[in-house]
Amino acid sequence: MLLLARAALALILGALLGCQSPGPFPASASISSPAAAADSPGLVAFASDDGLRRLARAGGKASFPLLANQFEAQLNAAFCGPTSAAIVLNAARPAGAELPRDHGRLHVDDLRNVPAGFDPIVPRYTQDNVIEKGAKTRTQVLGEPMLVDGRPRRDFGYQLRQFDQMLRANGLETRAVVVDDAKPEAAIRDELVATLNRPGGFVAVNYRREAVGQKGGGHISPLGAYDAATDSFLVLDVNPAAAGWVWMPAATLVKGMRTFDTVENRGYILVGPR
Repeated sequence: MLLLARAALALILGALLGCQSPGPFPASASISSPAAAADSPGLVAFASDDGLRRLARAGGKASFPLLANQFEAQLNAAFCGPTSAAIVLNAARPAGAELPRDHGRLHVDDLRNVPAGFDPIVPRYTQDNVIEKGAKTRTQVLGEPMLVDGRPRRDFGYQLRQFDQMLRANGLETRAVVVDDAKPEAAIRDELVATLNRPGGFVAVNYRREAVGQKGGGHISPLGAYDAATDSFLVLDVNPAAAGWVWMPAATLVKGMRTFDTVENRGYILVGPR
């Protein structure tokens, strides 16, 4: 009975949380492995031979080294948005920029033997401190009821415009694009590729996992590159416990973004530093 209860809870949370898969599944089914990627039509694991060849020849990877250097995994099931934000913000900031220090991660005893006046915290954006400047509170991200379309409801994670507002509140210049039925696939591809080709340009996508052949609900992650030969984008998945970095066909990615989320469709954010 306990196992059944846990399984039911996992399924419920998987439906509610925007960044969570329904629950742990065997490594053999993980998209992190090349074999698993083949189980999802068109998806190719970054770590596979084909995946690495795509990166070597890909255009649209001007910011890939910066993103890879700042990459981190999300801390909890609802934090794909804050994680993507922290990665992009840290990658976008020029050397010498003043960055916040997240002292919330220190334990009570951590400073006991530290010299007086020395701050051991490395200045950087974190999954915790990026939320502080946004309109959506941490407790709301984790399920505290809030007004959505005039009605109180639980709204785990981030909708596209909520995510965009948080990025702008943290000092980034952004443009949110909702992928509705009127938005042509070719226009979406052109915008994504143009941004990925521009030094200092970043893209974060908001899509539904089930629509692209993965397990889980809504999700947010940065894009790392575009391979014209296979018309596929490299999704730098911030939840490696559920899915590793993967090359996703443009048509599949658009399909995943052209899905409804609470009040409107999902979409993407074009990002550039101010």
